[in-house]
Amino acid sequence: MSVLHLLGSGGDGGAETYFIDLVSALRRAGVAEACAIRRHPARADALAAAGVTARSFGFGGPLDLLTRPRVAAFGRRLDAKVMVAWMNRAARHTPAGPWKRIGRLGGYYSLKYYRGFDHLVGNTRDIVDWVIAQGWPAAQVSYIPNFAGSAEEAAPVSRTSLDTPEGVPLLLGMGRLHDAKAHDVSLKALTRIPDAWLWIAGAGALEDKLKAMAVALGVADRVRFLGWRQDAAALYRAADVCVFPSRFEPLGNVVIQAWANGLPVVAANSQGPGALIRDGEDGFLIPIDNAEALAERVKAVLADPMLRIRLIQNGHARVEAEFAEAAVVAEWRHLFSRMGEA
Repeated sequence: MSVLHLLGSGGDGGAETYFIDLVSALRRAGVAEACAIRRHPARADALAAAGVTARSFGFGGPLDLLTRPRVAAFGRRLDAKVMVAWMNRAARHTPAGPWKRIGRLGGYYSLKYYRGFDHLVGNTRDIVDWVIAQGWPAAQVSYIPNFAGSAEEAAPVSRTSLDTPEGVPLLLGMGRLHDAKAHDVSLKALTRIPDAWLWIAGAGALEDKLKAMAVALGVADRVRFLGWRQDAAALYRAADVCVFPSRFEPLGNVVIQAWANGLPVVAANSQGPGALIRDGEDGFLIPIDNAEALAERVKAVLADPMLRIRLIQNGHARVEAEFAEAAVVAEWRHLFSRMGEA
């Protein structure tokens, strides 16, 4: 079985990070695979380090007439049996051929890009239900969640290396600097937790606006904008609470990663986190756009060591039961086998 993964994104985000994680895990499990990606030297290096062959293609807009035939030629050289398209741009350039085509959906994507595909995979049950409601045959869609990356060997990032005092309560916000991620809510909440510091890990167009907001709120001296990071596990392990107030979040991979790394999480009750978190058991849910509620829940976690321990233990149990790497990889391998034999 030879699998060709396609990723047409040139940016960095949760989906792109998980792309590397899953491809690497499949390679460790013995899957013969390669990748067709948009030019991104760091991503190509990460795939090479995992032992996965990657080729760069244009993955341009509607006028790009070269990517699809070039990917098809690459697939034929590999004797690909399955192609997996990650997000819409990749799906648009995934050629028909002697292989089966699978679309991997991490959100409520326009299904027009997946016409003619043999199968779709949603990483939440709600996405799967939505796909079926759009008229997609139920037998041709599967739920396979994201797994939580293994972090057994990850040491915490040194706080002093990021100009942060040891011993202060440290909050961690992860995600693109985009309005949907609601980092502005975390900044407002920080004004109500005067002894805490906040790390925001991510890149995006709102960086200048958020930095200006931190100054205006009087919290800039307690906020560190870390940019895009490749050491997420080490960041989780250095913090005391993960704050995740996203206004729109189909999955909430940050929640799963926080659980895997032993970090309590307080999240907005948007679609993904609301489906994942059992409020008060393995995390806390707050109303969307409610900085006061975010601050109060964070303070509750910081003030109660036994509550913190209970949240961490229950989060770890969720990972072991539902989001372990071996189980997720086994589901993908089973799907590849079905597709290759169909």
